[in-house]
Amino acid sequence: MKQQSISFFIFLLFLQCTYTFAQSPAAAPAQAPAVVVAQPPAATPTQAAAPHGITNVTKILEKAGHFTIFIRLLRSTQEENHLFSELNDSSTGLTIFAPTDSAFLELKSGTLNTLSDGDKSELVKFHVVPTFLSPSQFQTVSNPLGTWAGTGSRLPLNVTSYPNSVNITTGLTNTSLSGTVYTDNQLAIYKIEKVLLPKDIFASNAPAPAPVAPAPEKPAKAVPAANVESPVAPVDISSAVWFMHNNVVGSVGIVAAAVFAL
Repeated sequence: MKQQSISFFIFLLFLQCTYTFAQSPAAAPAQAPAVVVAQPPAATPTQAAAPHGITNVTKILEKAGHFTIFIRLLRSTQEENHLFSELNDSSTGLTIFAPTDSAFLELKSGTLNTLSDGDKSELVKFHVVPTFLSPSQFQTVSNPLGTWAGTGSRLPLNVTSYPNSVNITTGLTNTSLSGTVYTDNQLAIYKIEKVLLPKDIFASNAPAPAPVAPAPEKPAKAVPAANVESPVAPVDISSAVWFMHNNVVGSVGIVAAAVFAL
């Protein structure tokens, strides 16, 4: 009987332990260590395109080659960032006339170095038209074209379209499009072989034309000197008159004597 009681006690104890374990909350599964994903640095205008797929002007020019000086100007004047911003926000697009390195080398030595930062910025802006222009649209544009630099008599930019070429004039520069660097529905970049010089900057810096030499004066005709008689001092001619009188009288006397002698 005592042994049965012990067995029954052990059985109850077993049931109690089982019930206690069943009521205990299950241990939370071990959590995997959090994975830290490094975020890429924010893209700058010169590093990547915007979500809309905005093109990068300087990257296009670098890939095309022969635009080193123009790229340098875009960056030094901060117009590179301006282009990126406008391409991201503008609905009308942009057209860029990109001078080649050889175009800049045709300028007088030291020309760019003599320009102020403001003039350099204006020079770059003068090559940007705030509208997308396809080659066929040059046939219908109205002159003068407006540029980022502005409009007016000091900033004229005129284009003339021919069957096989497009001519550009500024009053100081006359050139033509020599090729298409890039084009889509928003951006057009055309290659030109001369730098577009705006009058606003370069007309006042242009060397003044050499003064025209005055025509040689015709020699004045020589005027004969007037015959002005010098005053003559009065001469006493009384002695000469007396001498002549005596000679005449003497001669008359001689002639009369000869007549009587006959």
